Amino acid sequence: MALNKVMLIGNVGNDPEIRYLDSTNPQSPQGNAKVASFRLATTERFRDRNGETRENTEWHSIVAWRSNADLVEKFVHKGSQIYIEGKLRTRQWTDQTGAKRFTTEIQADNIQLLGKRPDAPQQGGYQGQAPQGGYQAPAQPAYQAQPAPAAPVYQPPVQPQQPAAPEAPDDDLPF
Repeated sequence: MALNKVMLIGNVGNDPEIRYLDSTNPQSPQGNAKVASFRLATTERFRDRNGETRENTEWHSIVAWRSNADLVEKFVHKGSQIYIEGKLRTRQWTDQTGAKRFTTEIQADNIQLLGKRPDAPQQGGYQGQAPQGGYQAPAQPAYQAQPAPAAPVYQPPVQPQQPAAPEAPDDDLPF
C-alpha cells in the first residue's frame, strides 16, 4: 500500500505563470492543456529555548492543470492565501550544458481560496465569484426558523372543597 498526499495552507509568492501545451500527437492526454505554476510559502512559527519567536519558511513549487489552472488564472495572485491538496511529483530533464537536473513539485488536485480579498478588507472570507461547480449560497435560506410554541404550564387538578368534619375531643381515643 502507498500514499502520496500533500496538504498545504500558505501564501502565494509570485503571480502564477500560465502556459498552454500544444500537442502534435492527438493521443496525448495533455492535448492543448492549460497549466499554471507558482510558488507557495508555508511559515512555521515557534519559540526557541530563550523564549524568542522564530520563523521557518518553506517554499513549494505548485503545478495546476486544466480546470485548476483556470481557477488559478482567475483568482490567484501574489499574496493570496490558499489551501492546496495534491501529490508530490519529481521530474528530471537535461539542461543546456547536458547535466541532468531534478525538481520536485506538488501537482495540485484541489485548490481552495482562503482569506480576504485585498480590495475588500471589511468583508469576511473570500468574496470573489465562485468558480464553476463551486458552492453559491442561495438568495433566500431554504429553512426559515419558526418560533417554538410555548410549552403548556402544569396546573394541578382542582380538588372540590369538602366540608370540614366536626372536631372530636382528644380524650376519645381508643387507646
